[in-house]
Amino acid sequence: MSETKKVPVLVTGGAGYIGSHAVLALRDAGWPVAVIDNLSTGFAFAVPEDVPLYEGDISDSILLEQIIAEQGIKAIMHFAGSIIVPESVENPLKYYDNNTVKSRALIESAVAGGVEHFIFSSTAATYGTPESSPISEDSPKRPINPYGWSKLMTEQMLADASAAHGFNFCALRYFNVAGADPDARTGQSTAGATHLIKVACEAATGKRDGVAVFGTDYETPDGTGVRDYIHVSDLANAHLLALEALIEQPERSLTMNCGYGSGFSVLEVLDAVDRVTNQTIHRRLEPRRAGDPGELVSDPSRIRATLPWQPKYADLGDIITHALQWERKLSEMRGE
Repeated sequence: MSETKKVPVLVTGGAGYIGSHAVLALRDAGWPVAVIDNLSTGFAFAVPEDVPLYEGDISDSILLEQIIAEQGIKAIMHFAGSIIVPESVENPLKYYDNNTVKSRALIESAVAGGVEHFIFSSTAATYGTPESSPISEDSPKRPINPYGWSKLMTEQMLADASAAHGFNFCALRYFNVAGADPDARTGQSTAGATHLIKVACEAATGKRDGVAVFGTDYETPDGTGVRDYIHVSDLANAHLLALEALIEQPERSLTMNCGYGSGFSVLEVLDAVDRVTNQTIHRRLEPRRAGDPGELVSDPSRIRATLPWQPKYADLGDIITHALQWERKLSEMRGE
């Protein structure tokens, strides 16, 4: 697959957490890449200086037309959107606007500009509360929160638009993304983040006084939620391989889970952070959050059968180590 023609790629949300890692992966592999980000939650410093950064919204069709023409864009990796499950329950219209309405506008711009390949950042939240675990792509799609619905609607729009307009797409359903670039070039930088490993690393570096454990009465071995944690750099690599697959077989579209197929509970993750840091993080036991299922673990059989994807950082200790390394660098950058 190394001989695949490297077409110009536009990364939406490329100044954000996952998007910035995809930009680095593309750039490291020699792909021409540009970024659009409204910088509402992303950071310009996360985009390398030699990568064009357009500050703006993905629903701005005039700007999209300009970028596609100027950069000769033939593929889009779409990461822009809102991602906090409890917030989606409290403010559903924000999520349907940011994640669904604006994605529709982006797809329309892609069609108008002759974009041939589209990779979409989807989510395991499309499955809702699964009937069985691990979860395959054929499991029922019954989201239990607006975040999951907003992403599932975009998957459907892509399928319909792809059939009508002749581009192909890949929807990658992420499980719990964590960690940071092993060389500490980028990482999760958003203030007030809700991802467990990020929160735990903030606590370990003194930025929080502890970690809230939401729900201790799930039907799991220790009562806390179980998740499949995937290193963000392995996830970024999966996007590159998916893009190569779309280019090599333009008549084919793909929907695949992105996870390792193994789960860790909240308490197991916090125990692992304690081991890596050789300290004990204070834990506060709280009620469940709205919209959180008890267990989400992927069946990664399809992605492993479809792509030559070999995760490098599947060890939970590596994920935590890289996240901590970035947290410390972030403190230095901000003079904390």
